[in-house]
Parts: sequence; C-alpha cells; structure tokens
Amino acid sequence: MRVLVVEDEKRLAAGLRNGLEADGFAVDVAVDGTDGLWLARENPYDAIVLDIMLPE
Repeated sequence: MRVLVVEDEKRLAAGLRNGLEADGFAVDVAVDGTDGLWLARENPYDAIVLDIMLPE
C-alpha cells in the first residue's frame, strides 16, 4: 500500500513515515501543500494523510 503524508512539521512527518514504513507501507512525504498536490497528481496513492493547516 502506498501512502502520501503531507505535513509541515518535520518531526511529526518523520514519525508518521517511520511508523507507517514499520508496518510495511511505502511512504512519500511532502512538507507543504504545493508539493503535496503535485505528488498526489503525479502518483497513484492508496491513502493520503493530510494536515489541514498547511503553508502554500
């Protein structure tokens, strides 16, 4: 399963990535809305974990 994490707080994003990868997920991380939107449009994800208060 492939997951996109869009989170601007780098420590939280790293924690989410580590936890998801430990459970066998393939994880991409974006640190702002612009990068997250680009990744979501360019790649097929099974799930997106999205921070609702993002820059850009």
